[in-house]
Amino acid sequence: MSNIFTSSIGKKLMMALLGIFLVLFLLVHLGVNLLILMDSRQAFNVAAHFMAHNIVIKVFEIFLFGGFILHIFYGLILQVKNWLSRPIGYNKTNNSQTSFFSKFMIHTAVIIFIFLTIHMIDFYFKSKFTNAVEIVNYNGKEYHDLAALVLQKFKMPAFVIGYILSFVFMSFHLLHGFQSAFQTLGINHKVYTPIIKKIGIICTLIITVGFTIIPLYVYFFK
Repeated sequence: MSNIFTSSIGKKLMMALLGIFLVLFLLVHLGVNLLILMDSRQAFNVAAHFMAHNIVIKVFEIFLFGGFILHIFYGLILQVKNWLSRPIGYNKTNNSQTSFFSKFMIHTAVIIFIFLTIHMIDFYFKSKFTNAVEIVNYNGKEYHDLAALVLQKFKMPAFVIGYILSFVFMSFHLLHGFQSAFQTLGINHKVYTPIIKKIGIICTLIITVGFTIIPLYVYFFK
């Protein structure tokens, strides 16, 4: 029997599970980021500190990075296999919504990867490995002032535009990826599939609108 990590079906299953895992992370990450909209920066800095130092979160962080890398790795392998198996484009194309988004999964994935690389350099690596982020003190305990860094970045028009566009492209990726993940897991039913589709749309809207509101609010009102 083929190994689940090397077989075509195994790769698709891993892609599906990792994709769902990353969607859940985005929802949690959005919940923390929304704290920046509060009048006090303390709540955001304390939450960010907790996320960075809690032992459970640190273990989760390893799985997150590993999951992200594997998601990219399996996605590239599957895409290359698809290209090699169909060197000549089909004469007829399916104009359904799912087909439209599926055509550009690799393109949106590249854009998302570039965005995440810049995002990680701007925030994660600066706070972890440099002294570029200022330190603040709450009740005798030191915290990285990531809120100040976020507010500074979201006052830059080019950064705000790039940030919002990245999440627009991510929404295209999620709209197809969410439903496709459940289909890969074998959940394809006339009753459940429409529900999964709606949940996917709702999750995509929450993630896209939520992450978009934050830079717009900071830029115009903070």
